[in-house]
Amino acid sequence: MPHEFDLTEPELTADDLLVLEDPHFGPETTAVVTGAASGIGQATAVALAANGLSVVGADIDDDGLTETVDLADDIAVPGTIHPVTTDLTDDADVEAMIEVAADQGELRYVANIAGMQHIASIPEFPMEKYDFIVDIMLRAPFLTAKLAMPHIRATDDGVGAIANMSSVHGHYATQDKPAYITAKHGLEGLTRAIAAEGEGTLRGFSVSVGYVLTPLMVNQIEDTADERGISKREVVEDVMLGQARTKEMMTPAEVANLFVFGFSGHAKHLNGGDMLWDGGYTTTYE
Repeated sequence: MPHEFDLTEPELTADDLLVLEDPHFGPETTAVVTGAASGIGQATAVALAANGLSVVGADIDDDGLTETVDLADDIAVPGTIHPVTTDLTDDADVEAMIEVAADQGELRYVANIAGMQHIASIPEFPMEKYDFIVDIMLRAPFLTAKLAMPHIRATDDGVGAIANMSSVHGHYATQDKPAYITAKHGLEGLTRAIAAEGEGTLRGFSVSVGYVLTPLMVNQIEDTADERGISKREVVEDVMLGQARTKEMMTPAEVANLFVFGFSGHAKHLNGGDMLWDGGYTTTYE
């Protein structure tokens, strides 16, 4: 953890973003990014636009989507972001999101990033919260893939990818996050199922990271502190970063860059696999 214990989400700049040369990275190609109003989703939408793509940024938060578009304008990305208000629990909204993307050009890429968290033990976990989390983080990505795959296959070469935002919690479990952990483990299975049906050119991959400095994470720090009866500093230093070897949180831009690389032709052998970028959480312990 940085010595100053700063929990402010870092400001995104053009220098933070990975820009690659790729034959499919241009305005004729569209990408869908869910959860695009804040955090990792916002950074990924801007990063893909920085690579020249036409991006459909989907979220239920209209004000946040406006901030995403303004951010892209502020750093003068060459691509465009088309904000689409989307309730991922509404099948008609998901269908409309995909149709808007297909109307913008050749739909080749999907980043299923939208997520939420609720901190409670299994006996105390509200079932309505469980259902909502699984709907947002597992059912909606399945439906999005179901609707997007025919469009990707209809391109001239069938090249594209569907990427799912997983987590270290898609690899192991910690206490008091049962719905989130269930959804993330399910996303790993969905990723492999996409790869199995993708004929090699339509790829599925996931991105797993540790703790990222987003608004969702700041709220989780407070909730975990309350649930465990410890300070926010102890949550960060002992619970969140205690097992990691890299003693700082990732930034949203660093995660967004993994999606950019994963979508590019440099990652053509990344299929069904997980980009585990976790600072040693799941591979080392004391």
